[in-house]
Parts: sequence; structure tokens; C-alpha cells
Amino acid sequence: MSSYILDSLGGSSSSTSWPVRKTNTIFNIVPQGQRYVVERLGKLHRIHDSGWFIAIPFIDTISYAIDTRERAIDIPPQSAITRDNVSIEVSGNLFVQIVDPQKAAYGAQNPLYSVTTHAQSAMRSAMGEMELDEILHGRTRMNAMIKGSLQEAAMPWGLDIKRYEITEITPDPQIRLAMDKQAAAERDRREHVLRAEGDKQRVELTSEGVKISLQNESEGYLIRVQNEAEAGKVKLIKDAEGQAEAIRLTAEAQAEALAKIASEIEKPGGMDAAKLALAKEYVDMYGEMGRESNTMIFNERPADMSALLAQAVTAMNAVAPKPESFMKPIASGTDQQNEQVEAMVTKKEN
Repeated sequence: MSSYILDSLGGSSSSTSWPVRKTNTIFNIVPQGQRYVVERLGKLHRIHDSGWFIAIPFIDTISYAIDTRERAIDIPPQSAITRDNVSIEVSGNLFVQIVDPQKAAYGAQNPLYSVTTHAQSAMRSAMGEMELDEILHGRTRMNAMIKGSLQEAAMPWGLDIKRYEITEITPDPQIRLAMDKQAAAERDRREHVLRAEGDKQRVELTSEGVKISLQNESEGYLIRVQNEAEAGKVKLIKDAEGQAEAIRLTAEAQAEALAKIASEIEKPGGMDAAKLALAKEYVDMYGEMGRESNTMIFNERPADMSALLAQAVTAMNAVAPKPESFMKPIASGTDQQNEQVEAMVTKKEN
């Protein structure tokens, strides 16, 4: 069987060359992580795990030394055309592990080359089913599609596809320039949108602040008016209560004074003293009126002091309690009044 080396895979010959043969030294040792496929007279005889075994020289041949560890295979950039007719180049990494040495040895002439070729075709096929934007924003979906296609194809080759990762997507230079312009336009659009939204929010917040300020001002004015009205109401009530209390106290004082006067008048000589005091105030009133007023008051006998005193006594009798001795009607300016007043004046002078 001829030997194949996957130079295009980018790995070393020890990890990508197929098949790897070993010389039969009769006493053979299998390293950890490898398995030896032994053929006897050209036919599969046994597959040895890590450890030692004895093989018959010239009869037994170690045809395949298979590394069962997971390995990474570089997928070189592949040209593909997307669904929206954009030319791109895509590269990736394939992670694979040989799990069945017998199928790997006899299922394909070179399983590593087969799985690499299939990965390239599967990647181009997946790119053709999607648009450029979907490819750029959906690498996870692309990786899952390619891995699913490879897993189904690699089972007869004894391979287990661990994962597939797209490493680089390179659009056509003209498409890349258009994408740069589109990205710049998108950034400008977002800038204008953000600036417009900021201006809108600023205006809304400013108007909301003015609204709240006016509302608070009107509420404050209303509260001030209510407080002033309430204060005026309380003031009027207090003033009225004060006036009522003053009137009540004045009335009580006047009542007490009148009661005191009445009690004093009822005593001997009290009436005469009251009449004399009233006559004095009457004379003072005339004097005050003559000094401060232009009103002229005439009497029948202006020089008659007895008549003046008689008028004072008449006023006193009108406001004072009238005992039986004073209940008789007295005519103003009569001889009887003159005699009574002269008797009172003479009595007071004595």
C-alpha cells in the first residue's frame, strides 16, 4: 500500500501522513495512545492496544500504527459563493479522532484526506445556502451544519468528528469596501438617531420640569391663599370673640357700676350727691360745647343758675331710679323747681 502525506493540511508528516508503518522486531511495544494493526500473510490478524506483544517475523506485519488521540486539521481557505452572489474565502479547523482502527485502516484508502476533502465541500455547500450577513452573524449555525454533514460521512472511516470551527471569512475586496462604507453609514445613522433621541429626551425633560415647576408654584399659591383665608377667618373669629368678651366685660362693669350707684343713691344723701354731680357734668358739657363747637344753645333765662340746675335735675330724674319722693312731674322753668334747686344749693353750701 502506497503512503500519502497531506501537505495541504498544514500539519507535520507524523500527524497527517497515512499509513504509518512499523518494523516487526518480534518483541514489539505499543506506545500509550496508539494502536497497532497486525496482518498475518496479508490478512488482518489482531489489533494491539498499548503494551507489548510478540509477532512472528516475515509472517506478521505491522501494517498500521494508528494514533487514537484527538488531532486538529487545518482547512485551507476555500472559495465559495453565498446565496446573494457574494464571493468569499473561508478557512477553518477540523477536530477529529480515530475511534475504530479497523475501519480507519480498511474503510478508506486515506481517511484523513477523505474527511478533509469532505469538510471543504461541506463548507462550500453550507456557504451557498446562506447570505453574507447570515454567515457573518451565524458562525455557530454554520459550524453545526458542517459538523453534522462530516459526522455522518466519517462513521464508515472509523472517525469521530469532535467539532468544526470557522476561523476566517474573507469577502471580495469590492464587497469589503462596500461593507466598510455600509458600516460607516450605519455608524453615522446611529449617531444621528442617538443625537435626535437625546434632543427629544432633553426637550421632554425640560417641558416636564417646567410643568412640574408651574404645578408646584400653583399648588403653593393655592396653599398660601388657603392659609391666608384661614388666618383671616381665625383673626375675624378671634376679633369677634375679643369684642364680645370686651362688650360682656364692659356690660358687667357697667352693671356693677349701676348697681353700686343705685345702692349708693338709696343711702341718705345719695340722691342729692348724684344730682349735684350730674349738674356739674351738665355745666361742663355746656362749657365744652361752647368752646369747641359753633352750635349756639339758648335758654329761657341764660343767666338764671337755678333754671340750669333744674334742667340737670330733670335729666337726672330721667336716667336714675325714681323713688316715690321723685315720681312727681316737674315742669322745666317753674317756681317749684327753682325753690327745690335753691334749697339743694343752700343745703350743700351749709
